[in-house]
Amino acid sequence: MSQHAAQATTQRPDGRGAVRKLTAVLVGLTALVTLMLGAFALPSIHSGPRDMPVGVTGARDATRALQQKLDTDMWDVTVYDDAGALTSAVKDRDVVGGLGVSASGVDVYTATAASPMGGTLLTSLGNTLAAQQRTRATVHDLLPYPGDDPRGAGLSAAALPLIFGGMFPAVVLTRIFPGHRGLRTRLAGAVLFSLLAGAAVTAFLQYGTGSLTGNYAVTALGVSLGMAALSMTFIGLEALFGFAGLGIGAAVMMFLGNPLSGLATGPHWLPEGWSTLGQLLPPGASGSLLRANAYFDGTGAATPALTLAVWVVLGLLLILAADRRGVKAGGGEPAAGAAAPASVAGG
Repeated sequence: MSQHAAQATTQRPDGRGAVRKLTAVLVGLTALVTLMLGAFALPSIHSGPRDMPVGVTGARDATRALQQKLDTDMWDVTVYDDAGALTSAVKDRDVVGGLGVSASGVDVYTATAASPMGGTLLTSLGNTLAAQQRTRATVHDLLPYPGDDPRGAGLSAAALPLIFGGMFPAVVLTRIFPGHRGLRTRLAGAVLFSLLAGAAVTAFLQYGTGSLTGNYAVTALGVSLGMAALSMTFIGLEALFGFAGLGIGAAVMMFLGNPLSGLATGPHWLPEGWSTLGQLLPPGASGSLLRANAYFDGTGAATPALTLAVWVVLGLLLILAADRRGVKAGGGEPAAGAAAPASVAGG
């Protein structure tokens, strides 16, 4: 047998080994698709109001009866002295809406921009109460979506661009400026991209589609903060753990952060516990910050902004740890998990 034939025989993959590898790949991909379906489907299937804060006002007997009726896991009821106090609470985001009961009818106070699903449910409840009292229900949408986008489609569509706006720069910059020597360039690039992309995305949603209102500069900075929180975390994960770290981080943000963000419905519509987790992840915090700046003049922006700032600090700490490790290694080695040069891999 010639040397080339012997070498080909040695390099030819074993049949059983190939079957095992193919089986592992197929099982892994099937599990991934199933997990993806579960991550996106389960929050929707089990969604509904969970301790949704609402207010009621009116005559004492009527409000007491209404409070008892709403005393379930669905609602968190607060009684207000009059309609003025209730409307102020809605605008201050203390409650997502409320009901005013009087002899002349039922007033439904909603804030579609805060919780469209909550507003729909309160309206239905108000119509039911009015029918029972043989009166009528009047709906007051105190904080609606803009007239150019009354269903809030632009806000709902912003979820994936916000995630990809953090993921793409990490991947691209890592490819163009790899290893420890390019780490600081990647960091600077991520910050600059976040500022530019935040300004562009906000301009498109506010001036292109009319989906946002509020102060453009403040809203754009909030969007940029969300993108920076993701991109810097991704760059830090890749610098320390290679593309495996980047892949795990991206999977968490896509499969957990996106469906649990509550951007389309509001966080009170998600299953208990999952809504809290969603708001602690950058996609959920970014969505809440965008909603607060775009429709509520910054009311409720402090918590999501602080959450994103913590993620930025986490990303910086990861990058700093990777930078120190690279300095100790001499600065010329590629980041962990990076592909070895072909000459070294080949022997």
